[in-house]
Amino acid sequence: MAIPNSISNFTPLTFLYLLFFSSFILPISSSLNIADLLSSHPNFSDFTSLLTTTAVAADLSGRSSITILAVPNTYLRTSSAVNRPSPAVLADVLRYHVLLEYLSLSDLRRIPPTGKIVSTLFQTTGRNAAANSGSVNITFDPSSSAVTFHSPAANATLLSPVETLPINVSILSLNSLLIPYNLDLMASETRPPPPGLNITKALIDGHNFNVAAAMLAASGVVSEFENDEGGAGITLFVPTDKAFADLPSSVKFQSLPADRKAIVLRFHVLHSYYPLGSLEAIVNPIYPTLATEQNGAGRFTVNISRVNGSVGIDTGIVQASVTQTVLDQNPVAIFGVSKVLLPKEFFGKNPAEVSKPSEGSGALVNSAQPPEISLSPEYSPGPPPLGLEIRSSVLRILPCWWCIVLCYLLL
Repeated sequence: MAIPNSISNFTPLTFLYLLFFSSFILPISSSLNIADLLSSHPNFSDFTSLLTTTAVAADLSGRSSITILAVPNTYLRTSSAVNRPSPAVLADVLRYHVLLEYLSLSDLRRIPPTGKIVSTLFQTTGRNAAANSGSVNITFDPSSSAVTFHSPAANATLLSPVETLPINVSILSLNSLLIPYNLDLMASETRPPPPGLNITKALIDGHNFNVAAAMLAASGVVSEFENDEGGAGITLFVPTDKAFADLPSSVKFQSLPADRKAIVLRFHVLHSYYPLGSLEAIVNPIYPTLATEQNGAGRFTVNISRVNGSVGIDTGIVQASVTQTVLDQNPVAIFGVSKVLLPKEFFGKNPAEVSKPSEGSGALVNSAQPPEISLSPEYSPGPPPLGLEIRSSVLRILPCWWCIVLCYLLL
């Protein structure tokens, strides 16, 4: 029996064309700006404004494979949930609208009748004590093609897709805000910290943090941190005395201008309460710091992940680890870390100028160049050598080539 030639029309020239076009397949950038994606949709201007003013947009800058549940102006303006809560509570409501999974319209229509539980950004804060209280349940009704998002306090129906970056970001439109379980919309942002809590005293009592305690007190930022305790809480990563002693001689940390030293200290603080268990269970590792809020999304961020059984913190030029829990008393968590967290924006090979804060923010801009430190090649923030760029590009396109070669052989 004659076997038909299934590749008679699949010429070598066609194969070369496929190889050529596959070389342009590049991964999506890890820098994500939801405000830019929504800027072409004026009917979501209120929702976009809430994301940026609550700093939730900064939380998303390093994330991928997410779904944003956006609410149009007409529905958002009639919701009492955006008028009553404090900024910290409102930020948690918005985090509840960020699903930690990419879901397209076709994905939603394949959801089984029993529904699908999806985790949210709110779960990463550690403030959802009950099981699955930070999750959203999604159901699909085949008879009406309706997709419903269920939360303990309210449900919402899918209106339409808004924007899609395949595999990376999906933005969907809902007809109502979702409210997480047991979230007090009337909670005051001025909730006082636990009676008698004093960050400086807690560090001194920890015995290994005298340098950090003295620097925080001298800079005045410790009072700023204590004022922030009443909202979403704070998490401090405090270097041990040994960490300061081990700084390379080329790092003149103590010689930094006061404004830059204050920014470095803010770089050690997350503007939410994260107990150790939440840090160990982090889904996406890039986190903004208090310095991020002052200088803009995507800057002064830290990478938090599990490393050799402990919590690791990577600044891009320094890798530190959590060595001990100094204090864990909601809404404040203080952890000792093995190294001083040096931001690449100041101590990298290409230091960046900090943004001038608004009047009254307490920080000034100083144009003096900060000192440099010697960086290992893998942490150099400068552009990679040409050979490294070429090897990286080849690695990105090799999977595409192999798929095409396999198809050619099978045909």
